[in-house]
Amino acid sequence: MNPNLHHLITIAQKPQRRIIGLMSGTSLDGLDVALCRFEGSGPATQVQVEQFATVPYTEEVKAEIRRVFAKSTIDFEHLCLLNPWVALLHADIVLDCLRTWKITPQEVDCIASHGQTVFHAPKSQHGKSNFPNATLQIGDGDHVAVRTGILTISDFRQKHVAAGGEGAPLAVYGDYLLFSKAGEDRILLNMGGIANFTFLPGSLDVGAMFSTDVGPGNTLLDAFTQLYFPDKSYDVDGTIAAQGQVHELLLRALLNHPFYAAAFPKTTGPELFSRDYVVQAQQQSNSVGLSPADLLATLVEFSAAGIVRAIRRCFPTSDAPLTIYASGGGMHNPVLMKTLHLQLPNCRFLTTHDLGINPDAKEAVLFAVLANETLAGSNAPLGSSRPGIPAVSMGKISFAQ
Repeated sequence: MNPNLHHLITIAQKPQRRIIGLMSGTSLDGLDVALCRFEGSGPATQVQVEQFATVPYTEEVKAEIRRVFAKSTIDFEHLCLLNPWVALLHADIVLDCLRTWKITPQEVDCIASHGQTVFHAPKSQHGKSNFPNATLQIGDGDHVAVRTGILTISDFRQKHVAAGGEGAPLAVYGDYLLFSKAGEDRILLNMGGIANFTFLPGSLDVGAMFSTDVGPGNTLLDAFTQLYFPDKSYDVDGTIAAQGQVHELLLRALLNHPFYAAAFPKTTGPELFSRDYVVQAQQQSNSVGLSPADLLATLVEFSAAGIVRAIRRCFPTSDAPLTIYASGGGMHNPVLMKTLHLQLPNCRFLTTHDLGINPDAKEAVLFAVLANETLAGSNAPLGSSRPGIPAVSMGKISFAQ
């Protein structure tokens, strides 16, 4: 037998596995690195987050990625070069973290690498009848595996697309395995660059579970903060937005898009909700001259409106109060969170910290969960009865040798 296959089988059969989950989102703020210890798989999955770090990207790294990020016309050579470049960057970050944690690569069974999304193109968004759903993440898994010496599972979203999904959101799989609880309907709300949520029914009925994007989270807030305040990567604590006033006509123009009327589940990205989208809405609403504070206040309201509308639309007759467990960068924006509290008064707001997972680490942990399922899962038909949630194992396996 090929030694690599023997190594793979050995990992799959271990009673415990150590997996590093990596996540770099559309906000481009840095790489989340979560060292997780797993026991079991499927509904019996138990995970302990042993270590976690967010390693910020330098301005050089952000600039290189932005040259191809969410753009329909790019320098193709640069994209080709970025694919291994990002992978080696992520690999070196992993090795640095392991040194800091005093853990050797040999003590880690697997790396689950999400990579860096550079373009997301579901058919509902690109509208080209002869082409399927598509999404692209760079950061080649072979380079991560060879540089670190650790078996790597990567490129998770491609299998989801191949099996009929849109490639996002993928959180539903890990959310269901880690956070479902009999007797409590839960919403796992993640507010990253794009906001999405997973509904976990207290009945534990897989057929009632679903996950969907709902609109922008932080992507527009960060983009315009960086535009107006080049020394800031985001509006810390919503300080700037808190000084502004919501422009109702601009808000109405921003919400006037077919995405908000489309059926659930659905997915989107910065390709749609871009600076150009906001500028067009400003022109339509005669609000081009808004102050930075007023624009950011309106964009906070816009992000909140997408979340609130989706929850009200998905649960119009819910008698029991819904419990919302927040995660992602948006949960650190008090202006956004206050708006959600005010507009969803019947919901109880907590964070995934109350479920035993650091909210900032959640996305990285969920990709580690996907890798654990690829290695040791039974391939049970999770999601097969829900459109947009294909029942598949995800991730390409890259051996270190």
